[in-house]
Amino acid sequence: MQTTTISIQKTSNPTIVKFEADTFLTNYESFEFSNIDEAGNSPLAQQLFYLPFIKKVYISGNFIALERYDIVEWEDVQDEVAQQIEQYINNGNAVVTEETIKKKGPVSVYAESTPNPAALKFVVNRPLVATSYEFVSIEDARYSPLATELFHLPFVKRVYFDENFISITKHDVADWGEITTELREFIKQYIESGKEIILADAPKALKKTESQTEAKFEEYDDISKEIITILNEYVKPAVASDGGNIEFKSYDPATKRVSVILQGACSGCPSSTYTLKNGIETMLKEMLKDNHLTVEAING
Repeated sequence: MQTTTISIQKTSNPTIVKFEADTFLTNYESFEFSNIDEAGNSPLAQQLFYLPFIKKVYISGNFIALERYDIVEWEDVQDEVAQQIEQYINNGNAVVTEETIKKKGPVSVYAESTPNPAALKFVVNRPLVATSYEFVSIEDARYSPLATELFHLPFVKRVYFDENFISITKHDVADWGEITTELREFIKQYIESGKEIILADAPKALKKTESQTEAKFEEYDDISKEIITILNEYVKPAVASDGGNIEFKSYDPATKRVSVILQGACSGCPSSTYTLKNGIETMLKEMLKDNHLTVEAING
């Protein structure tokens, strides 16, 4: 039987702490409760409000954020709270009632073009995943039931998920004019059915939980950390708008070469590869004050 582990994550607000699970808790829906009466559709939130210092409960994706009253400090109680949440979930108790999870408004999906003529971005009016995932084959997609079904369509070559959109790269045998409507309706109906998009254990298995990401970040040298921070703050938001993503791969201090991985619509697009490589290289040289840096852009 799979067990859930809870890790403690500080936030910028000292009164709020995130308790992150290494599995999904709410099938990508978000819930906020300010008192026990509001929490009628969340047995877990009701339990947490019995703690006298809990002011607000926010449940989303794979974490629970709790705001406290000033009568305690988190350092004094957070370990006990994490243990209580972990035990509650592993006993098989409901986080949010199934009826609440299934109460969903209309799903809308629209298609956006990207700089890559082989890729299209399908934007959904609700959160899909807590972090990005890319799948390049049906074997690779074993942690995503939706990606697996998409790969059964003969023209789907690559699938990339991020927050509220899906970038699909097609094989050359199909034209977008022939398949866009089919893909849009397929995604809409799949989401409306309430099926899983990513398996609950995917974040842990693919090392995508916040605690795993932070642990990996701490292993890097100082320059690599600076590069990752620059990519996250200045590059990722721009490429996400085009249906893509960029991931730091490595930095070689001997050659001063930075390697990044292009994902989603950015992967396999000659113009994206050239533009991103030169744009990132110029930015890193300027911000790190090192004209000897070079960037290698690798298709994911």
